[in-house]
Amino acid sequence: MLGQLVRFGFTGLALTGLYAIIYWPLATYVMNPNLAVVIAFVVATTAGRYAHGAISFRGHGTRSRRTIRRFFTVQGLGFIMQQGFTWVLVTGPFFHGPTWWPLVPAVSVVPLVTFWLNRYWAFA
Repeated sequence: MLGQLVRFGFTGLALTGLYAIIYWPLATYVMNPNLAVVIAFVVATTAGRYAHGAISFRGHGTRSRRTIRRFFTVQGLGFIMQQGFTWVLVTGPFFHGPTWWPLVPAVSVVPLVTFWLNRYWAFA
């Protein structure tokens, strides 16, 4: 499991970087931050489907349609979390913070939740 966590960390860091590179400029200069989450998340999730299956969870569990459905269910939860963080920290009625604030939980909270769910449910 430690190897998986390390591989997940490196893969996730790259995917989080991809997400941030897409999200932050769009949210800051082009569009509503919640719409930027959608675009960045779709790109990162598509790349993550292949990267996590081939690298992070290599040799663990089975690969089937069920695995794909479960992976996208986990990613859907991650998407909901990202939208929630963005709404609470930037676009909602409470904080109106800078567009980079949601990147903090994007790199600290969401990866831990999705690793656990992917490891013990999606790729099990």
